[in-house]
Amino acid sequence: MELTRADLMSRAQAGDAEAFRALTEPHRRELQVHCYRMLGSFQDAEDALQDTLFAAWRGLRQFEGRASVRTWLYRIATNRCLDAVRAARRRPAKQWDYPGIEPPEPTGLGEVHWLEPYPDALLDGAISVPLGPEARYEQTESISLAFVTALQTLPPRQLAVLVLRDVLGFHADEVADMLNTTIESVKSALKRARARMQGRLTAASDRERPPATDSPGENAIVAKFVSAYESADIDALVDLLTDDAFMSMPPTPLEYHGRNAVARFCAFVFGTGQTFGLLPTRANGQPAFGVYRHTPTGSHGAGLFVLTLSGDRISAMTRFEATVLPAFDLPQSLPSAQ
Repeated sequence: MELTRADLMSRAQAGDAEAFRALTEPHRRELQVHCYRMLGSFQDAEDALQDTLFAAWRGLRQFEGRASVRTWLYRIATNRCLDAVRAARRRPAKQWDYPGIEPPEPTGLGEVHWLEPYPDALLDGAISVPLGPEARYEQTESISLAFVTALQTLPPRQLAVLVLRDVLGFHADEVADMLNTTIESVKSALKRARARMQGRLTAASDRERPPATDSPGENAIVAKFVSAYESADIDALVDLLTDDAFMSMPPTPLEYHGRNAVARFCAFVFGTGQTFGLLPTRANGQPAFGVYRHTPTGSHGAGLFVLTLSGDRISAMTRFEATVLPAFDLPQSLPSAQ
């Protein structure tokens, strides 16, 4: 006979670990995505999720059922993430570390150097959950790199309030209870957070919408990018960029704004004489590729590219280090073709 939620809770509070897993597992993926939005780092999100589940297990006897298990878990997760943000437990910025090879002068330095990509393979069942009536953002939009990056620039309380209210759709009184504050304080923080986010995302909102996932339009531009990059065809690559194209490479803070600046960096990479192969994947609801540097002994992981598309062009390229490849089930190296 299938146990009711009340039965599971009773057993879990009595120390039944399997009952606890049955209660929490349906929320695990969405909680991880929540932690990722709060922290901007896949690894930090996984750590925060584990802290959340451990805290929930230890505090289960105090659960009184005044809110749902889901809401209770979100309260714990949000506060664990706020603790991490306030403690500034972030990856440090990394300086360019290729001796004897100097990149072009950047047009800016990024402030969210701890940003990491989130594998689309883990989004199944995590961003399709029913949202509350207060949600203002589409699920796919709220996991994009641009959105997650903008979130990281908010003060901690504003960050939590905006995610809980505008992304997940919790009511103001629920958020106030989660954060142990007043409804008026929640409303004030939300107003300031919305203004900051609007300022950060205005340029992106003016661009053409990207083609639908796995549509002919998306497949066409992805195929052109792969062809241009693998053949080191700088002209073909530049033709794919919007005028305001942007390139970043966390945790290295170098940023290149504008088609010409991005073109200079890509020409610099191709000018080193190295050649690369790409393996397709997806991150943050966007096309992505494992990047492999060809050598006589094989092809070795050099990083991961995530593309932001606008119409039939590329508006942003974000390059991450090869350390993120395992999260996407991509190998660190490929055997030689010979």
